[in-house]
Amino acid sequence: MEKRDLVIENLKMSLQLFDLSGKTALVTGSTQGIGFALAQGLSAAGASIVLHGRNREKLQAAVYALKAKGATVFETSFDVTNDVEIREEMNELQQKVGVLDIVVNNAGIVRRTSLVNMELKEWNEVISTDLTSAFLVSKYAVVKMMEQKRGKIINICSLMSEVGRDTVGAYAAAKGGLKMLTKSMATEWGEFNIQVNGIGPGFIETPINVEYRTAGNPLNDFIISRTPANRWGKPEDLVGAVIFLASAASNFINGQIIYADGGLLATVGKPTQS
Repeated sequence: MEKRDLVIENLKMSLQLFDLSGKTALVTGSTQGIGFALAQGLSAAGASIVLHGRNREKLQAAVYALKAKGATVFETSFDVTNDVEIREEMNELQQKVGVLDIVVNNAGIVRRTSLVNMELKEWNEVISTDLTSAFLVSKYAVVKMMEQKRGKIINICSLMSEVGRDTVGAYAAAKGGLKMLTKSMATEWGEFNIQVNGIGPGFIETPINVEYRTAGNPLNDFIISRTPANRWGKPEDLVGAVIFLASAASNFINGQIIYADGGLLATVGKPTQS
């Protein structure tokens, strides 16, 4: 075999590792922002996509946008904090689309309130949406994965799975818990050839933080100064990680969190002067 042919053959083998053709992926909270970008990326790698959202108008718009790109798209709508609703919808969904090969637990909220001023109702809302939902969705998806002896669960953790910051204590608690839930899921389900890993985004441009992303805003300037990449991340910066963790390329990787944070966790910050 000539060198050129060998290179082409090796390239084909490498690309097959990341090929998601024939797989079906559910991404919760996927009508916009990070969730929609992850769904787009998984679709581009060959997967059929189940989009999820509570707002019917946004869900339909997201479905239309993905279908316009040639994707195979299904949709589902359930309250990620409601055990009964999740169980019923997940059973119906799997009867319609078959076994979910990939589940991305992305649904989440932030409530920017100091801990001393946070009401219990608000605390519970964040914990239920950002942590308990991943337990419930995975619980009802994993049974079929265990039967087929394969599956990928990807939990969208956070930079705040490792560090804290004022006014987001409930979010940090939930995402720290999600990191440990990821490890526990990997421990319990690994023998069934199910890999459970997480992605920890740093500060990512999304519709919920647009008001902070202007020059001169204290939070904007702080984030840029603290991040070696010198910018906010974009939702598409997470796509490579989700394809990797959803594919055969990660078949012996379990219980790990990949931090896509522009290097923020690697440093105590850049000096103001050299």
